[in-house]
Amino acid sequence: MVGATGTIGKATLTELLLRGHDVFCFGRAQGDVTDAASIERDGFRGEKFDAVVSCMASRSGLPRDAWAIDHRAHSLVLEAAKKHGVKQFVLLSAICVQKPKLAFQHAKLAFEAELIASGLIYSIVRPTAYFKSLSGQVERVQKGKPYLIFGDGRLTSCKPISDQDLARYMSNCLEDSRLQNAILPVGGPGPAMTPLEQGEALFRLLDKPAKFRAVPVAMLSVIIFVLRAWGLRDKSELARIGRYYATESMLVWNPSTNQYDAEATPSFGSDTLQQFHMKMITGEATADLGEHAVF
Repeated sequence: MVGATGTIGKATLTELLLRGHDVFCFGRAQGDVTDAASIERDGFRGEKFDAVVSCMASRSGLPRDAWAIDHRAHSLVLEAAKKHGVKQFVLLSAICVQKPKLAFQHAKLAFEAELIASGLIYSIVRPTAYFKSLSGQVERVQKGKPYLIFGDGRLTSCKPISDQDLARYMSNCLEDSRLQNAILPVGGPGPAMTPLEQGEALFRLLDKPAKFRAVPVAMLSVIIFVLRAWGLRDKSELARIGRYYATESMLVWNPSTNQYDAEATPSFGSDTLQQFHMKMITGEATADLGEHAVF
């Protein structure tokens, strides 16, 4: 397994172990996933493995990082897997690659194509929004501040999925032939939610009157322009990532209707975003967005 130290990776590792799988995790403590020799020497070590599970992803989504991790590192792992007779590869990808505009999306798509053509049994899992990516405003609302939305709060929607439910789905891919040799969009339970609906649900949990502040999407475009003009390319790219998530739904894209389709987006699991937010309110859970925080 690669990418076992991230939030989804840790949850997937736990689930695999609970199911009785023998798992070897190849991470920074063992070697270098961007070095073919290290993957061979420190990762596979001449041993036989039935499958590779990857929850690995670039940390920032910046072009250099994305092509190094989302594409090249995965390619090196895949080549080593083929050499050592691995039969199956389960990949955690992202649903946003359906409409690629950013470097990390193109990098992920490039590897997806390589995996499909590899001859291995593959499962490409494309989850919708993670709980942590929708939880950056819990603390500010607790402090009495308004919930920030872009436009009217109805520009986008998603079916949030928890780490644990996604881990179960990833693990199912190893065992369920219906989830193999397929690209698998997946969301959590319940109907799709807009940011406005997410905010309203949070205010209900806190028993506070709903208070919103609208942020114009055009503001992000101005920020991107200014950062580019100042030569701050990395910050500009991060702002572009933020604008993408502010304007594109994390649902299945229907090319026939040229729209996102909530009904066509599969639901899985039982954990809800509201349950997670309640755990944050009571201190049982935290959400660290790092470089991907928009608000």
